Amino acid sequence: MGHTRLYRNGVLEAEGFPVADVSEHLKDPAAVVWFDMCDPSEEDLHAISEELGLHALAVEDALQRRQRPKLDVYDGHMFLSVYASAFDSESGRVRVTPATAFITPNALVTVRQSDEFSVEEVMRRWDDGADLARHGVAFLLHGLLDYVVDSHFETVEAMDEQVEDLEGTVFGERPVGPGEQRRTFELRRSLVTLRRVVMPMREAVNTLLRRNGTVGDGEMAPYFQDVYDQVLRASEWTESLRDLIGNIRETQLTLQDNRMNLIMKRVTSWAAIIAVPTLITGFYGQNIPFPGFGHHWGFWTSSVLIVAVSAALYRVFRARDWL
Repeated sequence: MGHTRLYRNGVLEAEGFPVADVSEHLKDPAAVVWFDMCDPSEEDLHAISEELGLHALAVEDALQRRQRPKLDVYDGHMFLSVYASAFDSESGRVRVTPATAFITPNALVTVRQSDEFSVEEVMRRWDDGADLARHGVAFLLHGLLDYVVDSHFETVEAMDEQVEDLEGTVFGERPVGPGEQRRTFELRRSLVTLRRVVMPMREAVNTLLRRNGTVGDGEMAPYFQDVYDQVLRASEWTESLRDLIGNIRETQLTLQDNRMNLIMKRVTSWAAIIAVPTLITGFYGQNIPFPGFGHHWGFWTSSVLIVAVSAALYRVFRARDWL
């Protein structure tokens, strides 16, 4: 048995009753029913569609595992697809959990694929705002959307803290190691995942705002507008973090290249300095007569040349910041 609730004239009358009793409750125009289905079979959904007069395309969408967030409007009902999200700070990954809902004038049917989508949190929001229950399905739908959008906002807020920590490591004295690079990659991939579920929510909630009369009276419009504002903030924050994490990665690569160039300049400079004594001693080590051959002043000449030329090269490289 799934979760069920019955509201009558804005008052919660019953909950936890069998789904089989839903059809009996729906005969009363003053009754508003919510029931939840967790991982239902195709036969279960078709039975519900016959009871509520649901469109075949909406039922087909509810059975799909990878549905984009959207709101489809049919004659007599609407179909909503959403994703709740959560961020794992240890792995840097975002976990998204899908859910769909059929919205009729006096019933809300939620369909979840797993228990990770917390209907308990949705019910808590309904209990906290029980004074709005007189608005019927609009009240139930607002609680569902509020939970989903809040999960998006909490996720992007937690990811923002991770990105700030990464920013502090970019210009640190220690070069960026494989751990920070992997963390950057995981956050960037997680932001792409989050963006896929956050961005379409703007269109879905906006469509609901324009058709708010379908799900309730105009008194609920400010509450749906607040949800829409939260959606906008979450989507804009996601976009800015996505750009920021891309800039961090580019900066990391640029600094890594700069450090490599600096190392190569130093190695090349020392190699040039070391090449000088090798050249001079190699020249004076020839087994043929040359100026100073067999004389002490020839040895001193070569030694002075080694010191003088090496010192000159050191000063030149130092002046160019190669050493």
